[in-house]
Amino acid sequence: MTPAAPTAARSSAPFDAAIAGGGPAGAACAIALARAGWRVLLADAGGDRPARIGENLPPAVFSLLDELGLRARVLAGGHRPSHGAQSFWGDAAGQASDTLRHLQGDGLQLDRARFDASLREAAAQAGAQVRGATHLQVEQPACEGTPHHIRARGGDGPGPDLCARWFIDATGRGATPACRLGARRLRHDALLAFHLRLESPGHGDRDGRTWVEAVEDGWWYSVLLPGGERVVAFQGDADLLDRRALLADGGLWRKLQAAPQLRALCAAHGYRPAGTAQGADAGSSELDHAAGHRWLAAGDAALAFDPLSSKGIGNALYTGLRAAQAMLAHEGGDAQAPARYAEHVRAIHRVYRAQLAEVYGMERRWADAPFWARRHGPGARPSGRSTAATLGPASAPQAAGR
Repeated sequence: MTPAAPTAARSSAPFDAAIAGGGPAGAACAIALARAGWRVLLADAGGDRPARIGENLPPAVFSLLDELGLRARVLAGGHRPSHGAQSFWGDAAGQASDTLRHLQGDGLQLDRARFDASLREAAAQAGAQVRGATHLQVEQPACEGTPHHIRARGGDGPGPDLCARWFIDATGRGATPACRLGARRLRHDALLAFHLRLESPGHGDRDGRTWVEAVEDGWWYSVLLPGGERVVAFQGDADLLDRRALLADGGLWRKLQAAPQLRALCAAHGYRPAGTAQGADAGSSELDHAAGHRWLAAGDAALAFDPLSSKGIGNALYTGLRAAQAMLAHEGGDAQAPARYAEHVRAIHRVYRAQLAEVYGMERRWADAPFWARRHGPGARPSGRSTAATLGPASAPQAAGR
């Protein structure tokens, strides 16, 4: 990334790029642009963001951390090693995978709050201006010769308006800024995720694998968090679930008792709920175009994945970095770079959806149940490979926390 910071807007815009969203996608974009000499604003909404329950970082993502110069920082962040997966998918026998033969070694089970804060700190050290508890909204989109006019709102109310030559939406699945700029959200399913933290009195659980278990009306995953708690999460379709019952006191814990493998794991260690259940959108979705006139979307705002894929963090880092490269290329004279980025993002999602259908097609025990019947279309038949197939870099179905 050699192009210098844009010069055309030096007298009219205080920022070369304003990034809405301080998660991994926004931070990766800010790091790349700031290191190239751009004046970057990274605005993190902070407390309004849904609670982070941890997320698996597959070994393959370390190459992106290397590209961003962040591997050492992340490895020193106090995260828990992730040793593979235990999957009950397609049958009740279970299949285990590990990371021993992976060239990058173990993955990580992240403390998401700590991970995200570390990336924002790296962006600040690269030269970006990082603002916490701040929302950005484009009030007047850029046109030829003028920058984006942006309204910033913090916890104390509206702040001063600002201008930026480029705007990046890294706000997550809602992608409100991008939709305001003319993009349309395409939703491919209505998957929801409900999660619950568990505590064990003996703290004797040392199983660092991701557990995945299919059930009649969806599927579960569970991971051991860096702080010693275990999280369990249930994924199902919005129209097939009683959300009020699942979010009620004890509702998700009672539902877990119908998942025999995870029920046994939790019973073996004496786990009990440590808080209340929470829910969030977990469906596959994308923007019809992830770039426009001097704006781009990255991370979940551009394309969002089913948790089964374990692609959330990798997608965020990758699209944040590639969005930055597209802007740098545009300022270096390649006017089509943002459009190529947008098409690349759509192509990624097409391949992902085909892979996701194949993995869901491997679970046939409840083929007539509505949740599974929806995912067993003509293109979703098993290919004859082992049910340990996956969308992720390990060799068993993986799941990432939201």
